[in-house]
Amino acid sequence: ELVESGGGLVQPGGSVTLTCVASGIILDDLIVGWFRQAPGKGREGVICLSNSDRSTKVAGAVKGRFTVSKDSDKNTMYLHLNNLKPEDTGDYYCGAVALGTVAPCPTNLLPSYDYWGQGTQVTVSS
Repeated sequence: ELVESGGGLVQPGGSVTLTCVASGIILDDLIVGWFRQAPGKGREGVICLSNSDRSTKVAGAVKGRFTVSKDSDKNTMYLHLNNLKPEDTGDYYCGAVALGTVAPCPTNLLPSYDYWGQGTQVTVSS
């Protein structure tokens, strides 16, 4: 199970950190990442961490502004959102691919996640 938290209303230029707590799966063993969905739009991969080459891929729209970190002891992943823009508004989800799949992240940063949470909403507005 994955549970996201930390969203809210943020002013443009502001920052927020989202938290993804995992239970029943070990994040360090899996392909994991964050994706978002803006109102009326489809899923957009934001960040993907591969378990094959241990690389982190970041979407161009957020590169230089969003970073990811993990706390292995807490089996928790964080998404740090900085210099937020109104177009960053949406529901943010963390995802994980089931154990057994070892692969690089796809170009669209949207692997076939087997697990994701209920999401946390980020609204960027003044």
